[in-house]
Amino acid sequence: MSAALDNALEDARARELRQAARALLRRPLLNAATAPEDFRLVRRHAAELRSWFDANVGWRLVVDSEVARLVKLTADADDPSHPARDTRSRASFTRRRYVLACLALAVLERADAQITLGRLAEGVILAAADERLAQAGVEFTLADREQRADLVAVVRLLLELGVLSRVAGDEEAFVRASGDALYDVKRRVLAGVLAAPRGPSTIAAEAFEDRLAALLTEPVPETDELRNRALRHNLTRRLIDDPVIYHDELDAEQAAYLSSQRHALTRRIADLLGLLPEVRAEGIAMVDPEDDLSDVRMPDTGTDGHLTLLLAEHLAGRMEGSGDPASEEELRALVRDLAQEHRSYWRRGAREPGAEILLLQSALERLAALRLVRREGDGVKPLPAVARYAVAEPTVAGEVDQLEIGG
Repeated sequence: MSAALDNALEDARARELRQAARALLRRPLLNAATAPEDFRLVRRHAAELRSWFDANVGWRLVVDSEVARLVKLTADADDPSHPARDTRSRASFTRRRYVLACLALAVLERADAQITLGRLAEGVILAAADERLAQAGVEFTLADREQRADLVAVVRLLLELGVLSRVAGDEEAFVRASGDALYDVKRRVLAGVLAAPRGPSTIAAEAFEDRLAALLTEPVPETDELRNRALRHNLTRRLIDDPVIYHDELDAEQAAYLSSQRHALTRRIADLLGLLPEVRAEGIAMVDPEDDLSDVRMPDTGTDGHLTLLLAEHLAGRMEGSGDPASEEELRALVRDLAQEHRSYWRRGAREPGAEILLLQSALERLAALRLVRREGDGVKPLPAVARYAVAEPTVAGEVDQLEIGG
């Protein structure tokens, strides 16, 4: 009886640990107010989680009484396929919205414990008046509804992160220039937003590109042990974060390490997170049976989801053929044909002139985020993983000459 109880308790502990780790991957910035159950699990298992993330991916885990922050460092800082999104429309953030997000965080850093949306807007306008932003083509004056909507999209992102907590009011009223909103500023959450190996105040460079590179640069390993540790961190980050790792995208050192340590790397990830390795000649994918760690769904519902699936099928057929990139002009023509073919099921606007441009753009963004295609100039190159969406003619394993029914 004692052994059975011990096993049951150990299984429960392992399940909780997995739930906590997955919660941190879904929301690396957790706070007790907006996600109390997940936060409770993370805090309970903080020591084990901190040790695992430090050893395997080099990510710091900071937990206090209000906030849990997994300081995730990406393996590829130039990957644009997972942008910040409007929490309502799911539209990708524009360049101006990213700038406004940074300016809003700077304003909040100096703000009181509470702030109105109007006061936040005033602070952002003052910050946006910097001549360096003007030279970069960024303007923000609240002169029109579009600019107010951009700021509100940033505020909604900060609400989702828990940096702000709404006390009263409505953001839509601000967009219409007919009202305001009041927020509490959550300073502990605000302090954890930036995820970088070093603080910006320690960087002497002035040019933006140099400052960004310095902000993201990790210490250069000087010994064989540290080089192997850096390789382990980089590859484990990619196995966790990227839908697919393709062997031909790795350098010689990474490829050699992955070849020799593949089983150990994938086993550690599987043991903690429950992801299952799918190993192919072209690369490796860690598959999530629970399907809740990805920010991109495939397949998905609605017009956009259906079109994405049909495009994947088309490109998979191309992969089996020449494998050459498809031109965007060719794909736009395909989208127009598909909109006509599926007019009974797709939204009405899909058949309007020019609708194929935005429909194709949305579908290709999703396929690129899943590492199923790569954009190359004005062409779209199918990648090996898209082959899983190929549709083949059905085959019959054997024939039945006669069906006899006994009675």
